[in-house]
Amino acid sequence: MPLQPKLTRFNQNVLSKYQIYNSIFMTLPFDTITKTGVLLPLFHETCQKGFKDGQNPTEIVETFFEKYQARRSEESRINLMFRFIQYIERQVVLFDAIEDAAFPVVNNMDGIGTLRSLKESTRASGKLDELREYLEEFKVRIVLTAHPTQFYPGSVLAIITDLTEAIKDNDLLRINDLLAQLGKTPFFKDKKPTPYDEAVSLIWYLENVFYYSFGKIFDYIQSNIFEGEEVNNDIINVGFWPGGDRDGNPFVTPEITLKVANKLREAIIKNYYRDIRGLKRKLTFEGVEDRVLKLESQLYSIVLQQESDLTLQNFTEELEAIKKVIIEKHQSLYVDELTSLLNKVKLFGFHFSNLDIRQDSRAHAKVFNTMVDTLIESGSDIFPKNYHDLSEKEQVQLLSKVKGKVDLSLIKDEDALKALKTIEVIKTIQENNGERAANRYIISNNQTTLNVMQLFAMLKLVAFHDKLTVDIGPLFETITDLENAHLVMEELYTNPEYSAHLKSRGNKQTIMLGFSDGTKDGGYLMANWAIYKAKERLTEVSRKYDVTVIFFDGRGGPPARGGGKTHNFYASLGPTIEDKEVQLTIQGQTISSNFGTLESSQYNLEQLISSGLYNSLSDTDLRMVPENREVMDNLAKLSYDAYSSFKQHEKFIPYLEHMSTLKYYAKTNIGSRPSKRGKSEGLVFEDLRAIPFVGSWSQLKQNVPGFFGVGTALKYYEDAGEFDKVQALFKSSNFFRTLIENSMMSLSKSFFDLTKYMSEDTEYGEFWNIIYKEYQTSKRLILKLTGYKELMQEEPAGKASINVRESIVLPLLTIQQYALKKIQELQKDGVTEGKELEVYQKMVTRSLFGNINASRNSA
Repeated sequence: MPLQPKLTRFNQNVLSKYQIYNSIFMTLPFDTITKTGVLLPLFHETCQKGFKDGQNPTEIVETFFEKYQARRSEESRINLMFRFIQYIERQVVLFDAIEDAAFPVVNNMDGIGTLRSLKESTRASGKLDELREYLEEFKVRIVLTAHPTQFYPGSVLAIITDLTEAIKDNDLLRINDLLAQLGKTPFFKDKKPTPYDEAVSLIWYLENVFYYSFGKIFDYIQSNIFEGEEVNNDIINVGFWPGGDRDGNPFVTPEITLKVANKLREAIIKNYYRDIRGLKRKLTFEGVEDRVLKLESQLYSIVLQQESDLTLQNFTEELEAIKKVIIEKHQSLYVDELTSLLNKVKLFGFHFSNLDIRQDSRAHAKVFNTMVDTLIESGSDIFPKNYHDLSEKEQVQLLSKVKGKVDLSLIKDEDALKALKTIEVIKTIQENNGERAANRYIISNNQTTLNVMQLFAMLKLVAFHDKLTVDIGPLFETITDLENAHLVMEELYTNPEYSAHLKSRGNKQTIMLGFSDGTKDGGYLMANWAIYKAKERLTEVSRKYDVTVIFFDGRGGPPARGGGKTHNFYASLGPTIEDKEVQLTIQGQTISSNFGTLESSQYNLEQLISSGLYNSLSDTDLRMVPENREVMDNLAKLSYDAYSSFKQHEKFIPYLEHMSTLKYYAKTNIGSRPSKRGKSEGLVFEDLRAIPFVGSWSQLKQNVPGFFGVGTALKYYEDAGEFDKVQALFKSSNFFRTLIENSMMSLSKSFFDLTKYMSEDTEYGEFWNIIYKEYQTSKRLILKLTGYKELMQEEPAGKASINVRESIVLPLLTIQQYALKKIQELQKDGVTEGKELEVYQKMVTRSLFGNINASRNSA
């Protein structure tokens, strides 16, 4: 039977099921309000009709109560709105679970971009040997971050998992029980999670999803592409930031880092133990059974945190020896299961995940200067007394050759001591769990060579005296830093000591490029184009010095934070950008939506592997021709100028502060990090974190960072009668096409009718109109550019999913805007505290949850 179109599969397996199960949901009792399920559809209809008729959120809410619930007291009305929020949150969960259950049906698991498709196409074009050659050195690393873009507590994530399974099995009784459980399970946290809590909730994905999906992919590559031969490359691995990312998070201590590393080790040992127990039932042969029993006992001792002499090397060697006996004496019975376990051991070692450490260069500078001053005062000769008077170049030279050991008992400053002890902890983790367990340190906001060399010196002086087994990865974030990145790297490559360090690390240099802050700083087109050009320059300078550069992308969930269709992005890069490895951050709802189930994790990992290899195996030259580069340069500049001018508008910060949900992010208790960087009382643009910044625009349904400036840039070409130049760029450049498609997604999720009332506001009306005009221009010209009749025309299933989610949360957004308006009115009347104000503030905060969770397909 031929495969039906993706939209048909979505409608049959997602939309229809949602309508059926949602009707069951409506019959469930919700606390004291039994009519919630009956009244919500009426409120939903009132919202839809109201916005169509040009009503504002306040008018819509009042119309609903007058028409359907006129007798309710004010308190009762507020209670009902909270019940609506509670109910909609659970509708979002139901939709998530149904979409997860239908994933392998809606998505073709053997289609374009999958490993099977890659194998068949390379075989057909006679490139199978070439594919094997690339897979011997190519790697994909997804790095899980604790960035708070998901609001589900662990208990709710567990219900989603169980609900997904029950929906797959069409088990109505179990679905009914789980929906009832969902109705009674709190969705919000009373207190902020600790960094360790964040780590534990992400380790769940490692244990229950990645362990199996990574193993399955590696097994497939070995048996189907390498025909059972040994693969001398781990190909896929996972990085981990919770417990190691200290940038702006004072709660990440050295003790937490060590605790997280131990938890990762314990988690992988448990998984091995479970697999060995399973094998014990099968490997009941002479010369094998006792050896398996012994391994089981040794792993169990580690799980119980008892003494065990089992090392990763012993474990691997023993499994290999057992495999040999099975092949030679027992007709290779169950050898595939044993090979599969060996593959997982190769991928995960005794560390499970590579724990990155990250800190801001400005924080390092403070720590470093404190350390230098303390050593000079103590009479140490590691640094000369005039160190701070030296030029930056002289300091770099000195730090390159620095020798000695720092006595940490001399350091009295608490922050400096924490940072330096973290370096000791890295060494301890490497000794306990293996070098791969923690061997990379990211410097965020890296601007200069000195930023790198200060860390280089601290690592050597504190713990790595003889041999530095840590890679230093500078992170270039702002547009200016991206422009200068290749100059910084050339200084490092030509520094004899740093060059010698790179040689000891296989001549590989990791460089991280940040999208979130780039978009916040330079706008959508400029951020992406600045990164593309920086990668070209960094590739050129790295190849010049015989260094393989590994680009690590800070790709957030939505396009506004560098996300969007990630695999399309990687498949669009040409030969001028190094592509031996694909590394990217995965965060918040992107983890659960793209990697939350075995099927979605496998599918999206395969897409990443295929897209990363696409450039190397493709006969198409993807490099940009000079005339296209000229157009792209100009578009980025025009867009940047428009965004910069908008950002400098006197109402920019006040609008976010007073008309959006920005300040409510701090009250959600979803992440351990503070919601802004600085300690200033007022709101300063530089202190804004990218996630609350992008999230606030999303809550307003304005999605500014995903499109602002795009329309202005395109209009320049239209006005000049040269729109054909942009159309030529769109047709010939996969990179530009991907940018436009991602921007379309941001526009699709915008809904200006929600905030149209602001256009008449005496203070912010003009500012709102600037945003709306740019939205209209961007939408009109993107449709003209693509030739589409509607946004996301080429992705009907993705568009349908967005439409359902947007429809579910429409009442939620209406309530949120209603509450924000009430708060503004109270504050205008001089009310700064009191129960009424608190109730509406709580309403805004609570409505944040469902809206963010509903936008999980922003990745």
